[in-house]
Amino acid sequence: MEIQRVILNNIGLFEKLEISLAPTEQNPSNITVFVGNNGAGKTAILKALATSLSWFTARLLTEKGSGNPISEDAIFNTANAGSIEIEVWDSSKSLNNPDQSDIDHYFRWILAKSRKGRKAQYNSNLNDCTRLANRYRDALTHDDKTSLPLIAFYPVERVVLDIPLKIRTKHTFLQLDGYDNSLSQGVDFRRFFEWFREREDTENESGVPEDVLNQLRPIMAETNQDVWQWLNERNASAKDRQLTAVRTAIGRFMPHMDNLRVRRKPRLYMAVDKNGETLNLAQLSQGEKSLMALVGDIARRLAMLNPALENPLAGDGIVLIDEVDLHLHPSWQRRLCERLTETFPNCQFVLTTHSPLVISDCKNVLIYTLANGELRQLPSQYGQDANTVLLDVMNTSIRNEKIDTELNDLLDAIQDSKLTEAQQLLAELSEELPANHLELVKAKLLLRKQELRHGNH
Repeated sequence: MEIQRVILNNIGLFEKLEISLAPTEQNPSNITVFVGNNGAGKTAILKALATSLSWFTARLLTEKGSGNPISEDAIFNTANAGSIEIEVWDSSKSLNNPDQSDIDHYFRWILAKSRKGRKAQYNSNLNDCTRLANRYRDALTHDDKTSLPLIAFYPVERVVLDIPLKIRTKHTFLQLDGYDNSLSQGVDFRRFFEWFREREDTENESGVPEDVLNQLRPIMAETNQDVWQWLNERNASAKDRQLTAVRTAIGRFMPHMDNLRVRRKPRLYMAVDKNGETLNLAQLSQGEKSLMALVGDIARRLAMLNPALENPLAGDGIVLIDEVDLHLHPSWQRRLCERLTETFPNCQFVLTTHSPLVISDCKNVLIYTLANGELRQLPSQYGQDANTVLLDVMNTSIRNEKIDTELNDLLDAIQDSKLTEAQQLLAELSEELPANHLELVKAKLLLRKQELRHGNH
């Protein structure tokens, strides 16, 4: 399932906006990225998509379910009404119509909202939304392990992580629970912790606990190889497929992290091995916790929604992530898009970012820039250096503007052979900048060449 196009009428900052989402012919990846200054409307687009998709998940859960309405605050300026229209392509087959044409895989619905007391300008039409939801509902009645598409929105607030010390309320973790809070809350670490613990308890009952294996390893590995091999094989066969998916996803994004697990003594907490050292998750940095929670939550939901898939990470769906680079080290930002597509190859991602590294290190992503309520598609930024992206795409100077101006004045003075002025500017900059500042070192060399040329020894 993927969104092909979204049309916003009087939503957010946009009077009329049509957006095609990747994959497209020119951009075959499954990633669309929006860049722009704060307040440019990036988040409004993601929220509009989440609002529209909420009607699909609601009607998949219950036949006449209602999703989230468009809020009056989301309607453009003083317009009377606004609407969100999306066009979706879904490759699943209808049980009632096995001989399907392309049109049977195409769905389009409109969600509209008028201000209170104002005349309706647009009309909602959710027939196709209901038709698509019913297709999956019918499939579930015939096979309760039918794969379902992931639909999830991760807002900026996902960084507020609640890592519980104990479980207060027991939740269910059935297949359809993969949609719980998926479009409204972002990362729910408490729910993740409860789910992980429940799956691990079942895993431990049918296998050999990891702590026991660790105690036996130095003895059995040397004295009784056959028994040790049998124990390892039994443990491998007992591994929970859903937990394996989560551990695999986190391992791909964070190779230095391993063996995510729940510790029950001396108290209940979640542990992970970082570079061979066991840590409580609460000891990790904000960036590490944020990335682990995000990737773990996507993998968890995919595992729940695809109970029959050998590799749940191959499940499909639509994932919206606001400020995907939040709290991430530049080296993680560089690899983010590549690892999203490698780890979740059949999910469509719609992202926003302020990082030049996110859009310059992945091929074939579809990039849009937003400014003054207008959208512009950008050419590929793959392979561009971060400074070029900052200047050309994000309209941001690569260094402090005051220093940049002074350095340019210095270079102009050297170029024009105004040596006294250049020496003065160089002296002033030398007091402000470190001695190894690259542009300062270059300026000193250029000035020295000019001085030699003009006989100033």
